[in-house]
Amino acid sequence: MTGSAVVVGDALIDELRDDGGVREFVGGAALNVAVGMARLGLRTALVAMVGEDDAGAHIRSYLADFGVTLLATPSPLGTARAVSTRSGAGEPTYDFNEASQKRRIRYGDDVRGAFAAADVVAISCVAFDDGEQTAELGEALAATRTPYAIDPNPRTGMLRDKAAFVRGFEGLVPKAAIVKVGEDDADLLYGTPLDTLRARLIDLGAGAVLATYGAGGAAIETPGSVVTRPISPLPGRVVDTMGAGDAAFAATLAGWMRDRPANPDGWSAVLAEAMDAAAATCRFEGALLRLPSALADLDLDRIGT
Repeated sequence: MTGSAVVVGDALIDELRDDGGVREFVGGAALNVAVGMARLGLRTALVAMVGEDDAGAHIRSYLADFGVTLLATPSPLGTARAVSTRSGAGEPTYDFNEASQKRRIRYGDDVRGAFAAADVVAISCVAFDDGEQTAELGEALAATRTPYAIDPNPRTGMLRDKAAFVRGFEGLVPKAAIVKVGEDDADLLYGTPLDTLRARLIDLGAGAVLATYGAGGAAIETPGSVVTRPISPLPGRVVDTMGAGDAAFAATLAGWMRDRPANPDGWSAVLAEAMDAAAATCRFEGALLRLPSALADLDLDRIGT
């Protein structure tokens, strides 16, 4: 597959705590999407805030391993970190450090040039409740005709002003090619069912809405049509749900770039690939995008140990 993408958002260290002890992973929703799209064969760059510290060096090395270019905003507070505690079902709860809570991305000439040269800009987990940052992002997007996609990805530990976040997010929805939302987003930001939010975003002008329902699968709604897909029934148990939504977003964007679906059959094929990626990713610990082929010839009882 050919094509290029720029992903804007968070890059951090996920510190995972559970009965097995404490482990660290390079993470962040935007970073997961960027690496996922690179693994799907796209030339990819990540725009994110990264500190000049050991954690930042780890992030830079990880991105380089996957061929992702980093366009970094320096962080005076160091690299962002999320401490996640897991339940038996694998669902994480998060505690974010000060760098995460005071995240800031700058949109200089290098970033604007990257936007202009890309085939798509993907936005995930940015501070939409910071009016100045949101305005700068909007201006950078408006300066190019590159299509863009949004996953608002609000996090309770980083959300300072819910009403402002919704205003900032919805200000970019009308020209978005794809908007991804999940049940947690609908509940946290709007207090409404996800089906209701899907319709709202279409009415605002989104070209398509990817709605993820966790164990209930996903849907893609466009003006005039809706396609749905259950979770792909892959072998092995679910080990970690942390990267499932990011994998689905990355795979949907890759499929959209490849096929530019214009009818329900086309969107259904894209959604099937997204659900395959999400299900495979959940069979491994960490948020790295996986495909069903990763499960071949593995001892499924040992995945995640």
